[in-house]
Amino acid sequence: MQRTWAIIERELRRFRRSPVLILVSMVFPLVQLVVLGYAFGGNLRDLKVGIVDQDRAVPAVRFRELAGAVAANARTFEAVPYSDGAMALTDLREGRLNGVLTIPPGFSRRTLAKDDPRVALIEDNTDSFVAATLVNTFTGLVGAYGQPRADSNRLPDQVTLDVVEVYPYVPYIQYLLPGSIVMSIFMMVMIGGGIIFIDDKARGLHEGYLVTPISKFELIAGFNLSGAIKAVLAGLVLMTLGSVIAGIPQPFEPVRLLRLFLVIVMAALALVSMMFLLMVRVSDPLLPRATFGVLNTLLFFPSGAVYPQQAFPGWMQFIARVDPFSYAVHAFKCLLLKDTGLMAVAGDLAYLGLFTAVAMTAATLLFRRTL
Repeated sequence: MQRTWAIIERELRRFRRSPVLILVSMVFPLVQLVVLGYAFGGNLRDLKVGIVDQDRAVPAVRFRELAGAVAANARTFEAVPYSDGAMALTDLREGRLNGVLTIPPGFSRRTLAKDDPRVALIEDNTDSFVAATLVNTFTGLVGAYGQPRADSNRLPDQVTLDVVEVYPYVPYIQYLLPGSIVMSIFMMVMIGGGIIFIDDKARGLHEGYLVTPISKFELIAGFNLSGAIKAVLAGLVLMTLGSVIAGIPQPFEPVRLLRLFLVIVMAALALVSMMFLLMVRVSDPLLPRATFGVLNTLLFFPSGAVYPQQAFPGWMQFIARVDPFSYAVHAFKCLLLKDTGLMAVAGDLAYLGLFTAVAMTAATLLFRRTL
């Protein structure tokens, strides 16, 4: 028992010397509980809905005012007025709006004539959660507008809501595909940008390049580019096979493949530079393996890959705004599910490029050419 206790004591002493490892192992289940608890099933709020009033008479103004009151109180959606219906549809297709409510010409005349007045909700049905929320909200709004007056049992101005879906039916497996592509990139990044570098340190292999005249930036760029190349290959494989399995229309269309390749490259560079920045001062080979679960939870679920970000509390939405996963997932959703152009994902690409530059610079400054 004395010899057995010596082994136990040695391992406990090693564990005690890694406070970060202790913290991660204790806190990770709590982090996972909180993040996953808020990542599914929340009430969607602050959706962006364009309001196009092509009528502008009194009944149409009354309907707009009712929509504004609902937006201000329930905060399910934010009403964005548009004078140009084509511009509203363009913003809807490029992801700046979640839906467009159109009040057609003649709405007021047909309302006063009790001649079946109609409004149209044009929705981005690539996200079924958002689409269902908007339909329920505006169905209730139309019902409130058509409530009977005090002196009548009829519904003199009952309005019909026509729901128009911009895209063909999007099954949930297609909705999950963008997040799966980013996850495949990240899994390869964790190996190429994290574990391999730490293992080189643990085995003493890094001593070989520390004695060479290679600069810190060249060294970090070499690690990051090699990890990015492997991550790009993983992303391409999953994008190709996943598009076929999920039934993405025209999965091998050359122009779209080129756009997707650009997003994969930018996502791989951003994620591998982030991993290298996190691991640049780490020497304990157990720490990266312990933190990868935390990173998966903190980066993947707030990104909107499995549930809309509009349902998250404020602190999770803040994580989503700085999380490179969010921008990569949004770009893949635009290109895969909506077949948009590069203008729709220009902001995503710009953020990923800026994130890469900042992470690479910080990693270069933090890297030490010491044993």
